[in-house]
Amino acid sequence: MAQYIFHQSATREHAHHDWLDSRKTFSFGDYYNPRRMGFGALRVLNDDSLPGGKGFGLHPHDNMEIISIPLKGSLKHEDSAGNKAVAAAGTIQVMHAGSGLFHSEYNNSTEEVAEFLQIWVYPEVLNTPPRYTLGDLTQHATGNQLHTFIAPDDSNGIYVRKDVWFSMGNFDAGSSFTYPVHQPGNGVYAFAIAGRFTIDGKELSARDGLGIWDTSGITVKAENNNARLLIMEVPMHIHP
Repeated sequence: MAQYIFHQSATREHAHHDWLDSRKTFSFGDYYNPRRMGFGALRVLNDDSLPGGKGFGLHPHDNMEIISIPLKGSLKHEDSAGNKAVAAAGTIQVMHAGSGLFHSEYNNSTEEVAEFLQIWVYPEVLNTPPRYTLGDLTQHATGNQLHTFIAPDDSNGIYVRKDVWFSMGNFDAGSSFTYPVHQPGNGVYAFAIAGRFTIDGKELSARDGLGIWDTSGITVKAENNNARLLIMEVPMHIHP
């Protein structure tokens, strides 16, 4: 029988600084909640906004898959592996920290706010070489369809591990679909970026999250126009 955990948007931790406004679904940084340590291999889901010219200075990471999905504006990325890029809305940035590297992320604009989702997934194997990928999501812009943009066999090379799939889509009211779990034992975390959805009979509004496991698939229906949904399928075990 399917199991569920619901995280309403208003229950997320809110951290406001002059350089960052962040709403955290799971424990992160100074926010610790033993009941919110992630969902399986999904460790972090932060809903971040950076004022013009502000951002994260150079800092280290290791053994984590760090995914950034810009929703508005753009991010300027630099890392100690020599990668320099600008990730704008309509792209996805994947940084495989591996054995370790330093990186910085700044709002590429000095005036406009940059909004993005920061997502961490535990790696499959420890201490592998760092890797950086910038992918294009505009090819997945067709409405009323769920598009998979991270997958083990993605032809564009956008992957994090062999048992993780990320999908996203924009939907009009009444659009519905069934999402089949790709790998037995995986769970699905659905995050409503915009609009309202019903998933397996449970209602989600904008920025609500719903985790589902012990299931072979979920049913989804959009309840209004311009509704946008992110689905993250991850293994329910944590460490490699």
